[in-house]
Amino acid sequence: MTHDLQVSIPVSEFSTNGSPSGKTLSLGTTKAATVTFHNICYRVKMKSGFIGCRKVVDKDILRDINGIMRPGLNAILGPTGGGKSSLLDVLAARKDPHGLSGDVLINGAPQPANFKCISGYVVQDDVVMGTLTVRENFQFSAALRLPRTVRQREKEERINQILNELGLTKVADSKVGTQFIRGISGGERKRTNIGMELITDPAILFLDEPTTGLDASTANAVLLLLKRMARQGKTIIFSIHQPRYSIFRLFDKLTLLAAGRMLYHGPAQNALEYFKSIGYECEPYNNPADFFLDVINGDSTAVASNKTDEIDIDSIDEHISRDKTLAEKLAETYTSSTFYQETKAELEKLSSGSPRESIFRQITYSTSFFHQLKWVSKRMFKNLLGNPQASIAQLCVTVFLGLVVGAIFFAASDDSAGLQNRIGAMFFMTTNQCFSSISAIELFVVEKKIFIHEYISGYYRISAYFFSKLMADLIPMRTLPSIIFACIVYFMIGLKPTAAAFFTMMFTLMMVSYTATSMALAIATGQSVVAVANLLMTITFVFMIIFSGLLVNLTSIMSWLSWLQYFSIPRYGMTALEVNELTGLTFCNNGSTSSFPNSTAVSKTCTTGEDYLKGQGIDATSWALWQNHVALACMTIIFLTISYLKLRFMKKFS
Repeated sequence: MTHDLQVSIPVSEFSTNGSPSGKTLSLGTTKAATVTFHNICYRVKMKSGFIGCRKVVDKDILRDINGIMRPGLNAILGPTGGGKSSLLDVLAARKDPHGLSGDVLINGAPQPANFKCISGYVVQDDVVMGTLTVRENFQFSAALRLPRTVRQREKEERINQILNELGLTKVADSKVGTQFIRGISGGERKRTNIGMELITDPAILFLDEPTTGLDASTANAVLLLLKRMARQGKTIIFSIHQPRYSIFRLFDKLTLLAAGRMLYHGPAQNALEYFKSIGYECEPYNNPADFFLDVINGDSTAVASNKTDEIDIDSIDEHISRDKTLAEKLAETYTSSTFYQETKAELEKLSSGSPRESIFRQITYSTSFFHQLKWVSKRMFKNLLGNPQASIAQLCVTVFLGLVVGAIFFAASDDSAGLQNRIGAMFFMTTNQCFSSISAIELFVVEKKIFIHEYISGYYRISAYFFSKLMADLIPMRTLPSIIFACIVYFMIGLKPTAAAFFTMMFTLMMVSYTATSMALAIATGQSVVAVANLLMTITFVFMIIFSGLLVNLTSIMSWLSWLQYFSIPRYGMTALEVNELTGLTFCNNGSTSSFPNSTAVSKTCTTGEDYLKGQGIDATSWALWQNHVALACMTIIFLTISYLKLRFMKKFS
């Protein structure tokens, strides 16, 4: 019995032409792996009751589960809530270890610490980038999950081999598809998900409900594909809810679960014989999978057939109301069966002398940080170009608002009305930059499932993903609109005609946008729904706008409230824009009495920009300008740090 699990491509066997010496590259080149699990119990804490009087109770998800999964198709079947997905996640080392007990061995040895990175796991929902083609998704997986020592030609041959094996050659260069882009079919999407995991040629492949969302024919085709891979020596373990007979007959081993208990574990072809031996006989032409679920749920004629020839509706209803009790009885019956005794004896034989020390689970990577940064950034920009609706819409809105603001405040004069127009335009600029950044809320929410799956599977580090996301959002979605908006508004309003003032204003708008975006990320990161984050962002910006310096004179605010102004992003932007624009300018009222506060200008009808700034409590100095940018930069760093920490400590295991 071998104790090592080889799940990566044997690079040493490759010849210079990219194929193994003396043989063709096959999906079945890895050693066979046997998975054994001993006394698996899983308990979670559940909250019940209303807020303020909630009680925490323990709920058993899995109870004393034992079994053996050998190369072949190993199906986990059971009703909804029976523990299928939980057992699958436990075997794949993707379940939160808190509340988990028992041992999972691979070929009689403990699971490697990075088992979840070297095995394959296909989640129930699609986790491929829809704006990329099938081949590009495979290239992304190969670039990050295969070692750098594997040459590019070998990776391409590996991709072509998988495309051929999965029957995806004809759609290799077609986009997977999104809600805006028509893509490949559902069965082809499922096979694409499987292909992403086959890149590393894992000996063990886990699948969570592989037939979800597929019609009967497509689901059958997917299972036939898995059967072919199983014949090549792979251990394929999957959960499935209610397969049709043509799928059921492909199973090599069947595990029945209900209420977290094991009701049967053994060869699939012997399951009907076992249930017949305990008094439940499947009717002719009935689907065995449907029959098992009917027995478990207590609503089948088979439940009553061992007692009476006629259907007793009251008896069936009684069984339905005692679903958990029926599951317990079936589990007790199984533990006293010869199937269970043989399994226990074989488990003892396979695990004899094996160490049972606890393993610290970790995630390992095949590539460096900069290689990951390159490929993740490349995919982010491809995704942006492939799904341009949001970016084009934002640019169009930016141009439209710029033209509207420029028209409203067009050619501002050098009198009191011109000063008021300038201040109003600056207020709108900063406010627009803040509210346009709300679109960043979805940055880490839309792709949350993809990120969690790829991170756990060892595609990339969190830091590589985080910085790639920032580059793909800040450059095209924050920097470019700020530049366009500044160019339109500045010259239409007729602000200070110097290059330094123009670029300072542009830089200020960019800093306001960066800071507001980072705050949006800090609030939204880790959440699954954007509605709450959107509400929090809106409320926060409303309060920030109050302290921006236009709606209320900040020098007149009571001291116990004035400290709030230092948390206002628009205030720093407004102050910087005012100092940049108003210093050195004089505003006259054509001989009328001055209406400016604290006016000490050269005449009764004129005032300087410095006088207005002084009335607002702003020093017209160079530091008064740049201290706002320093403050915005510090806030940006703080918010991004919070966002990164929330991403790192996000709950990634169910």
